[in-house]
Amino acid sequence: MAEKKIEAVSEKRGLLYEVARVLAIILFHTIMPVKIHNRERLLQDPPFVLIANHRHALDPIAMAMGIPKKQIVFLAKKELGNTPFTENIMTRLHCILVGRHNADMEAMRSCMKAIKMKKILLIFPEGTRHHEGEMEQIENGTALIAMRSKAPVIPIYFDRKLSFFHVTNLYVGEPIAYDDLLEKGINTETCEEMNERMRETFRKMIREHGKSSK
Repeated sequence: MAEKKIEAVSEKRGLLYEVARVLAIILFHTIMPVKIHNRERLLQDPPFVLIANHRHALDPIAMAMGIPKKQIVFLAKKELGNTPFTENIMTRLHCILVGRHNADMEAMRSCMKAIKMKKILLIFPEGTRHHEGEMEQIENGTALIAMRSKAPVIPIYFDRKLSFFHVTNLYVGEPIAYDDLLEKGINTETCEEMNERMRETFRKMIREHGKSSK
């Protein structure tokens, strides 16, 4: 009998995800401290979409620590699962592996499944890590996923790269309004308008909370 395929989006959180989250609590409260601001905005009932700047490979785990009772499903570049072993690990951590710079319909279906199952979907719109903290280059498909979800889109800003013995501040912003764009339909123009709203949101968060390249 063929082995049942592991799905990134599942009803229950996997054992590896829980272990990683517990280790994250220890790590991010001791030698790699993280302070979450406006955390109450993360405690609403899912589904909702988180968009964040990406500075460190452990960013998704830091988010999982901040939302202890819910499952976060996050997108990552397909190259991280380029072997059966790493693909298995990433999937067990509830990661949707997505091809960059092109349409990935399988990943899109997984994202919509996560929303339908009332999960939290975490997207790094830049598609890769950028230490500068800005968000000017947004991958194609980010706005489409966000708008097709029709769920609240909440921005997260890491003010610096996670590092030992330095506090990283994680700022949770207000949801990005886009009902007016949905009324005009989801198309190339409205997706670009959504992208610009995301860019402007992060410009504002950088102005408010400062910018660190470390």
